[in-house]
Amino acid sequence: MVSSKLHQRDYRPEMHGTLDGLRILDLSRLFAGNVCTQMLADFGAEVIKVEPPEGDTLRAWKTEGVSTHWKVYARNKKSLCLNLRNPQACEIIKALVPSSDMFIESFRPGVLEKMGLDPDTLLKLNPRLVVMRISGWGQDGPYSQRPGFGTVVEGISGFAAINGFADREPVLPPMYLADGIAGIYGASAAMIALREVELKGGQGQVIDLPLLDPLFSILGPQSANYRLTGKVKPRTGSRSTNSAPRNAYRCRDGRYVSLSASIQKMAERLFRSIGRPDLIDDPRFRTNADRVRNAEELDAIIGVFIAERTQAENVAFFEAAEVTIGPIYDTSQILDDPHFIAREVVSDYPDPDMGVLPMHHVVPRLERTPGSIRTPAPRLGEHNRVVLSEIGIDDARYADLVASKVVCGNA
Repeated sequence: MVSSKLHQRDYRPEMHGTLDGLRILDLSRLFAGNVCTQMLADFGAEVIKVEPPEGDTLRAWKTEGVSTHWKVYARNKKSLCLNLRNPQACEIIKALVPSSDMFIESFRPGVLEKMGLDPDTLLKLNPRLVVMRISGWGQDGPYSQRPGFGTVVEGISGFAAINGFADREPVLPPMYLADGIAGIYGASAAMIALREVELKGGQGQVIDLPLLDPLFSILGPQSANYRLTGKVKPRTGSRSTNSAPRNAYRCRDGRYVSLSASIQKMAERLFRSIGRPDLIDDPRFRTNADRVRNAEELDAIIGVFIAERTQAENVAFFEAAEVTIGPIYDTSQILDDPHFIAREVVSDYPDPDMGVLPMHHVVPRLERTPGSIRTPAPRLGEHNRVVLSEIGIDDARYADLVASKVVCGNA
């Protein structure tokens, strides 16, 4: 186990967030739904994670036998383990709907209807309910029934086509980009819909949240640019097609820095700092448009200078010259960085498997009503009894449900 310099934090079960009193039934699987409800849970929402007998998929994503994804993204949540293939389990869900504010699912479109939990049914049980439906492609359209994994969405969205180098294959992101962005959009959509309920008569609605639309929305004016030029954006590695210089540069110690001089004064400051004031009036680099056209030549000049210094030396040199630069960190450097440590961007929390578990801070940071990390990720079915007792299921009935495998898990 790698030693840690991070601040040690305890869970704060006594804390109450802005969303205290908001109850969410989360039937989603995988990443997008878990990101969405983790954000809401961090600010006080009661998230009841409804898991199948085998548990949420994130439990199976293990490193050295530890479900680190689950531990990070299921913090502050409760676990209710039900076999939703059994009609009795669906009746339990219906019984929980009247006391809930949100219902989140990520089944393939049409599956919820087959379970008898379609939005019309749910909204009849609770007219104030906000129903969020997460899918790959949306609830309608020609692709709605296709499997909706983020990898496929990252390919079809146009993201992969512009990511990577021109002489290599398109590059898919090495993390859950489409799911993560959808999850963040989902948290925003949830609050918009809940605000509508609060302000305008208490009428709930359905949120159609595909993975595709949020990812496409952050790719910029690609469609407009193509319409204007008839050209698709090329892959340019770490370079920008809008400004130069902008790239990742290799240092003497084998590490990298990222440097951007996207405004004229910054470019001129950079040229002076590396001892090349002549580049300011060089016709190849005089304006930003000139620099973009001749980015390869410019990168070669800058790259030679940077290659003579270590990462730390480059950062110190260019910061002193007031040139925009930063180190390209790997995780080991992040966990040692004084800014990450001081701001508690990541902190250590008690964990039975790892001793301490490093987790990201609550995002975003609210000054007066901050979120908090109150409880660790739950064991499978940990909250079965407490949740089901609220809808009148006593010990005898609970034992029957366990015996018939309607209710599962460890509780």
